[in-house]
This record gives sequence, C-alpha cells and structure tokens, in this order.
Amino acid sequence: MENQTSYAYDIIQVCLLAGKVMLQNGGETYRVEDTMTRIADAYGATHSNSYVTPTGIIFSLEGPEPSKTQLMRISERTTDLDKVTKVNSISRRISSGGFSIKEAYEELDRLDKMTERYTFPKQLVAAAIASGCFLIMFQGEWGDFLPAVLAGGGGFYSVSLFNRLVPIKFFAEFLASFVIGLLAVFFVSTGIGGQLDRIIIGSVMPLVPGLLITNAVRDLMAGHLISGLSKGAEAFLTAFAIGAGIALVVSFL
Repeated sequence: MENQTSYAYDIIQVCLLAGKVMLQNGGETYRVEDTMTRIADAYGATHSNSYVTPTGIIFSLEGPEPSKTQLMRISERTTDLDKVTKVNSISRRISSGGFSIKEAYEELDRLDKMTERYTFPKQLVAAAIASGCFLIMFQGEWGDFLPAVLAGGGGFYSVSLFNRLVPIKFFAEFLASFVIGLLAVFFVSTGIGGQLDRIIIGSVMPLVPGLLITNAVRDLMAGHLISGLSKGAEAFLTAFAIGAGIALVVSFL
C-alpha cells in the first residue's frame, strides 16, 4: 500500500512539473492538460484529472485508494517555446517507455532550471532589428529603418528595466511605450526620421502580446473558457498600456 502511494505521488510530481514548465513558457492550456494526462497514462494512472488556469494547476489521480490531489501555483510567465517543445519530446519518450519516473523528473527538473537560451544583449539586438523590419513591412521608408531600430531597442530595454524596478507588468509596458513615443518624436523633430506613425508602429511590435492573443483564441476554441478569457483580458490590458503610453506622447504634440 505504501509503495503504491509513493508511486502515485511520484506520478503527480512528474505531471505537475511538466505542466509547470509548459504553462510558464507559453504553452496553451489544453496542451498542458493533454500532456499531463498522457504522462499519467504512460505510467499506468489511467484515471487522472487536471484543471489548468494561467495562474495554477490542479492535478489528481483516482483509483481504488482515496484520490490524491495537488495544487501548483504559477506566479511567473514568460515566452520560451523551445522549452515547450522539449517537454513535448520528453512526453513522447515517456509514452514510448524511454524514461522511468525518476529519469523523467530529473530531465524535467533540469529543463525547468535551464537559463534563457539567448542572453539579454542578443534579445535586445533581435528586438531592435525586428522593429526596423516591421517598419518596412508596414510600408515605411528605408530612411526610417535606423530610427525604428533605435526606438524599438530602447523600448525593449526599457520594459526589461522597468520590470525589475517596478514588478507591475502593465505599468512597465506603459512606460516602455512612452519611451518609444518620446524617441520617435525626437527622431522626427530632429530630421533623422520622417514618418512618425510608421516608426512608432514598428517600434512597439516587440511589445505586442501576439502569443498571448493566439493562445487566448485557441483556448476558447478548445472550450477552456476561463483560461481563454483571462488570457484575452491580459492581452487587452497589455495592448491598452502600450496604446496609452503612445497616446500620452502624441497628446503633447
């Protein structure tokens, strides 16, 4: 009896850790639940239930013994689809019998503790170049490419800085978009840039919650109404914060 209880506890720990890594790094709610169920099935726990929201995971196992339920709180979320893909790969290896419970937990724990694949300077350069490319995509002029790169890079650096100083997500995005607006106005007023609207649009794109909007729609389509609505609300507030920061600058013109 004690061995069965310990085995069930180990299954729950593996499933919760897999769900945690996926949910913290941009995985959709229905994908998290499906992965946890498949892992439990692979280890012989065919009667499992999970309830996932953007801020928490509840997972339980049912059987001849009293059901066992655990809750895991999710307080931080970011975007790292590479980790989501690796959890899917681990899940497939578990389903094919390639991992014992102990090996699976160790692999997932290593993945959870893995630092970011790209350093902040690399992310900053990528965001800056992407801003310039978005400007061209929105039919901006090549003469505004460099101002968009500088404004977009400044905005991305600002949101990271403000997140550390004031851990309030929407406030940091509001201030970062305000900085982008100031830089764009500066470049246009000094003659370095020409099209204010195109520079602003291209520069704010690295801040736009594209993945969050996509996941909200996919969760709603999959029937996860609470997760879909909460992610949609978060995306709306993020977009509102970005728009408010730019509007504040433009209102001074």
